[in-house]
Amino acid sequence: MSKRVKDVEESTAGDGSRAINKFRLSDGIMMLVIVLICLTCILPFIHVTAKSLSSNSFVSAQKVTLWPKGFTTEAYKQVFSDSTMTYAMVFSVVVTIVFTFLGLLVCLCAAYPLSKKELPFKRVLTFLLVFPMYFGAGLIPTYLLYNDLKLLDNFWVLILPGIYSAYNMLVMKTYFHSSIPDSLEESAFLDGASYFQIIRYIILPLSKPIIATLGLFYAVGRWNSYGDNLYYIRMRTDLRMLQYKLYLLVSTAQEALTTAKDEGSAAISTPEVLQAATIMFATVPIIIVYPFLQKYFVKGAMIGSVKG
Repeated sequence: MSKRVKDVEESTAGDGSRAINKFRLSDGIMMLVIVLICLTCILPFIHVTAKSLSSNSFVSAQKVTLWPKGFTTEAYKQVFSDSTMTYAMVFSVVVTIVFTFLGLLVCLCAAYPLSKKELPFKRVLTFLLVFPMYFGAGLIPTYLLYNDLKLLDNFWVLILPGIYSAYNMLVMKTYFHSSIPDSLEESAFLDGASYFQIIRYIILPLSKPIIATLGLFYAVGRWNSYGDNLYYIRMRTDLRMLQYKLYLLVSTAQEALTTAKDEGSAAISTPEVLQAATIMFATVPIIIVYPFLQKYFVKGAMIGSVKG
């Protein structure tokens, strides 16, 4: 008996080792594709970093690839020399946090009722909430509306117009359908729980993946946006966010370069070098936050792909 078991173990081990040691052509092609995809994400970041640390002459001559040439930190010094840049960074963090929190709250308030089969006029409400995703009034009517609502040069013009996202609402609604069984809510109702108690003690704890995923979407979208700051904030300099400040910095550098060429003098940093430095300056906060949300982001991104 022991001999037979030993023979079975040896045969199994042999099959397993052969399976591990066997390397097919398709595996090599798959690994090559994965490596190429990773390089398309990593190499541009390395290239921008190298440009931000290179001298103007090498960047203008397009001689910088993946390693800095004529190493210098003048572009970063120019970014940090602006005394209002730190304020813009802190202000942008505050706006992003408030925007993300209110966006998730509005998304939850819209997605949870629409995920219930017993909701009256469910299709009509879904149509009304999804319609803005496909059709918009345009910039000029939007500007006139914000002017009538007294939102121009106001803190809330950076928050309220974008907190509702039809796409994010649909993603969260799909998550509630596919990941949270109705039996949990039914048992909670039998125990006397209200809707608010169910949301607090059942829905929210089970929705951490989708909350982290959509929270990242909201935060990155708000952090990288400067269009509303450009159009709707005209007079109040204290409401300028980081991205808009960096846009103004690059524009000023472009004007300085043009003036320097006309006068025959040398500019401190060309717009291309300064733009690379500003990209790095604005990207670092997101890079710091992302690893803490990665495990939830992977789960949230798989919504609907696996059904039990």
